[in-house]
Amino acid sequence: MTDHIARRTVLAGAGAGLAASLVTEASAQSAKPEIQANEYWTQKGPTKLYLYRKRAAAKAGETQPVLFLVHGSSNSSRSSYDLTVPGKGEYSMMNVMAGYGFDVWTMDHDGYGRSGSSGNNSDIASGVADLKAALPVVLKETGQPKVHMYGTSSGAIRAGAYAQAAPEHINRLILSAFTYKGTGSPEIARRAAAAERYRNNPRRLRDAAMIKSIFTRDGLPSAYDMAVADAIAADELKFGDQIPTGTYLDMAVNLPLVDPKKVAAPVLMVRGSHDGNSTNEDLLDFYAQLANGDRQFVILPHTAHSLGYGNNRHLLWYAVRNFLNAPAAVGA
Repeated sequence: MTDHIARRTVLAGAGAGLAASLVTEASAQSAKPEIQANEYWTQKGPTKLYLYRKRAAAKAGETQPVLFLVHGSSNSSRSSYDLTVPGKGEYSMMNVMAGYGFDVWTMDHDGYGRSGSSGNNSDIASGVADLKAALPVVLKETGQPKVHMYGTSSGAIRAGAYAQAAPEHINRLILSAFTYKGTGSPEIARRAAAAERYRNNPRRLRDAAMIKSIFTRDGLPSAYDMAVADAIAADELKFGDQIPTGTYLDMAVNLPLVDPKKVAAPVLMVRGSHDGNSTNEDLLDFYAQLANGDRQFVILPHTAHSLGYGNNRHLLWYAVRNFLNAPAAVGA
């Protein structure tokens, strides 16, 4: 799947296409290590797909565990995981996790951001194919046989479906703002009502108003600083005002798309207390069926669907870090 791979180093947080450099991030509490950013490319058939990496300089003999972040339906990788919100503190999960010692990767799925488009609707199956094209690049560059994988919203469905299809490449799996069957979810009901529109058009409108609606639709807009929506719009709309419909259609009519009995990896499930894309009952049904006894279920208070953009994103980072750094269990 990886017919062609290209790489270039960029100045993190300063835009694409700049010359090679290192970025020094300042922490309000303590100095963080220098973070290096790299861009890579791979192919899914004729479609060129974009990958992005951040990591701190490794010490001699140090092995950095790999964390791969999978974006959701409405925003591409870097606005999802490497967002800069001027004057509002740290919003880059990539910076945070690289500072914790992880080698952090993400990608733009087919039809999103800097990636090319095959012309399909970039549904969950297409997203799994994207990940199958990306992982050989990641494994080759890092020398690691497995990655931790984190996905948010439909990205969690992509990540879960990939973990089910390629368990040999997954270490620990994090499903953030996941939807299983969608039973009782008001957001899934809204998408079901528009299913024919998504079925008949491979792309949908994603303008500034739609981006803002992500932060208001769950009825808890105070969970966010609305400057985040403005920063995302500034990042995303340079790629146009339309994005693929496939994940919306899948979530409207094709759930469930991940079988918990076929997910072999340890799993952390994280949801916001006011997430309109799922219910506790829906997710606990999935959780109870997971094959691996190494599992956790976390609910973040005062938080809606978009955990990484919220005022309590630090609680998400805490839960993720603790889960990924868990000691190995002793067999009974």
